[in-house]
Amino acid sequence: MNIKKSILTCLLMLGFVSASAQQQDEPYYDFNPHWYVQVQPLGAQYTLGELPFGDMLSYNAQLAVGYQFDEVLGARLSLNAWQSKGGSDYDALGKWDWKWKYVAPTLDLTADLSTLFCGFNPNRFFTLNLYLGVGANIGFDNDEAAVAKNQIQPLHKWDALYYTTNNAPLSLLWDGTKTRLVGQAGLGADFRISDAVSLGLEVNANTLSDGYNSKEAKNNDWYFNALVGLKINLGSAYNVYPAGSNFNPRRSIFKKKPRVIEKEVIREVEVEKIVEKPIYIDKIIEVEKKPEPLRRDVFFTINSSRIDPTEDKKLDEIAAFLKLNPQAKVNVTGYADKGTGNAQINKRLGEARAKVVADRLVKQYRVDRSQIIVDSKGDTEQPFAENDKNRVSICIAE
Repeated sequence: MNIKKSILTCLLMLGFVSASAQQQDEPYYDFNPHWYVQVQPLGAQYTLGELPFGDMLSYNAQLAVGYQFDEVLGARLSLNAWQSKGGSDYDALGKWDWKWKYVAPTLDLTADLSTLFCGFNPNRFFTLNLYLGVGANIGFDNDEAAVAKNQIQPLHKWDALYYTTNNAPLSLLWDGTKTRLVGQAGLGADFRISDAVSLGLEVNANTLSDGYNSKEAKNNDWYFNALVGLKINLGSAYNVYPAGSNFNPRRSIFKKKPRVIEKEVIREVEVEKIVEKPIYIDKIIEVEKKPEPLRRDVFFTINSSRIDPTEDKKLDEIAAFLKLNPQAKVNVTGYADKGTGNAQINKRLGEARAKVVADRLVKQYRVDRSQIIVDSKGDTEQPFAENDKNRVSICIAE
């Protein structure tokens, strides 16, 4: 009899262990297309030339606006500017250098190499980017080159034979404003500070037609930039889904996410005693567990229907709930405080607050509009005792 009791005890223990075992998964990250800006005020430029490296360095800065289409590919419009340098070394005659100003807008195709080779991870500390682009270099204020040419020419006996076998000094001197086509290629290293901000280091090489430095070399001229600054994401760059949500993060964001059903397993062991031998009956009951309703209150400032960035996290949570539960709906109800304005104004304000939340869920988070119910109470109802809190859109998803 003791043996039978021991066997029964082991079976019960195994049943409880199997029922409580859970798979330990990490959260899933879903990419969001987004705009960003790059501010790079600290830069240096080296213009390829005859003089030593240090003599050909000058200051440089860049501002860019970009859009990330998916995890890897994007595009940006950058504006690089400040000054370039040129120089000549005529041995016994001496050395001359000159500088001029320029502005260079370029349109670049960007590629996130870290994601391409290692997968999408928004929490990655270091990200390597590739830039390939084309644009225009608009040079101006080249007066120093003209002065240098006037100083060099009288010091040398420029006879007909010399002009035939050698180029005259600064033979491609230009004045006024000169525009040239420029090609650009570069690499950028971003070091993550937060979801929105990263510290960036960029190096790029630029090539354009001969004569940029007013000298004839019979090949393209080059300059190289090194830039340091900040990259700032505008809007949410990704959504987070909890572990076990049965969601594939590499799936296109334009496809509807699969329905997730959480199942709770209840194991009951019934023991019927018979004189000769016991009979064990296992019943497994699967119960579909409905998600708990989610409520988020999106607050606004006085007389405003603009969503403050501090409320973005609430919209992230609502969108994640609706995507994981395609059968769920969210009721978005707008309110206005009774202590401000009048009934007609507050009616319009409540409607605007509800509409801006619904539009953000559809446009930014790509929630199906059929899952959203929009309503407005204006100031006819005051859900909060504190007057200022009634400037709100109350969102209840279930």
